[in-house]
Amino acid sequence: MSYSKEPYEEVVRLPMVSPGPLEPPVAWERLRERCPVATVELPSGDRAAFLSRYADVRAMLSDPRFARPAAGDDSARLSADGAGGVAADADPEYELAIPENGAPHQRWRRQVGRYFTAKRMAALRPGMTRIAESLLDEMVERGQPADLKAALGFPLPVYVICELLGAPAEERDRFSHWSDAFLNVSRFTQEETRAAFGEFAAYMRDLVAAKRAEPGEDLLSTLIVEGAALPEEERLTDAELLATGMGLLVAGHETTANMIGKMVALLLSDRDRWERLLRDPSLIRTAVEEVLRFDANLGGFGIRRYLSEDLDLDGKVVPRGTTVCCGMSSANRDERVFADADEMDLARSPNPHLTFGAGPHSCLGQALARTELQVVLEVLLRRLPTLELAVPVEKLRKVEGLLVGGLREVPVRW
Repeated sequence: MSYSKEPYEEVVRLPMVSPGPLEPPVAWERLRERCPVATVELPSGDRAAFLSRYADVRAMLSDPRFARPAAGDDSARLSADGAGGVAADADPEYELAIPENGAPHQRWRRQVGRYFTAKRMAALRPGMTRIAESLLDEMVERGQPADLKAALGFPLPVYVICELLGAPAEERDRFSHWSDAFLNVSRFTQEETRAAFGEFAAYMRDLVAAKRAEPGEDLLSTLIVEGAALPEEERLTDAELLATGMGLLVAGHETTANMIGKMVALLLSDRDRWERLLRDPSLIRTAVEEVLRFDANLGGFGIRRYLSEDLDLDGKVVPRGTTVCCGMSSANRDERVFADADEMDLARSPNPHLTFGAGPHSCLGQALARTELQVVLEVLLRRLPTLELAVPVEKLRKVEGLLVGGLREVPVRW
């Protein structure tokens, strides 16, 4: 149901307005202080609860009572016709393929998680570096100014995730369309998104069948081959393999592509940050973590969850059936956890940000995303030390309606 019992008088509309393309909404600080369980209105007109404090968001992400909104429940819709984040609305097979909680979910995570080891990510690193350098060569050859997101931020994750899944990179434009249709709440109708889902599911079914017939060294092949040695109840079904491939391709492409653009924009928006990294490249790892924390455009809606029973939060009862949006970007600016939270400290450590979630549902591909971001930063600092934004920061344009947040382009010169 749409959340109508308002714990506080204020109703905030999502997505919240920011004063600039890289800045957080002013409302975040006010909500953390005075309205930690706020009532928000989504573009659909439905209402939900919004959590803005670190402790509440972390607890929600780890609590099995918060389930992913599913087809057929009465969770609040993001857009009026139900479009946006529609994979669950488009096909019950997808919704049920990856179990949400308990032992079945842990079975799925164990098998898929074996692939995303630090050792395997380290093995992928030289290939990532070669691709990044090649893309950068092409960008420089075309001349300046250039759109770094289009030249490097967008194609690199596509090549990487295609290699990981054993899918041809030549399909990248189709992958981009499919992931955009899944993650944008304003550009596509529900019919268009369902059509994109159908095309994507058919493609992935064919890819899974091809891997069964002729396995390679990729993730899907590994899951199939290693699964064959497991008891039948432990193996991933074709539906689970399909959902795994679709989920990883969407998450591994769109989110990382946008984060690369935002990372570069954030680091170049204050020249001191870029110069500090040039002087001390050993800070690249902690700088990437700080970018992940500091990003104010992680998503204007947060992660949606559906509450299966009444819950007490900050002394207020949030009733069963409430759709809850957890504001991870707001939580990452919580002064209760991060000293000088509104300052970007490239050496910040420890840095327990929530960008990749927390608990049993934390992002499986976070090691891959971290590696890609570190590689991009290493290559840019080494190859283009004079890199700078080609437009004033305030002229950068955000992508509207995208669940993962991003910039339309990142104009640069060198």
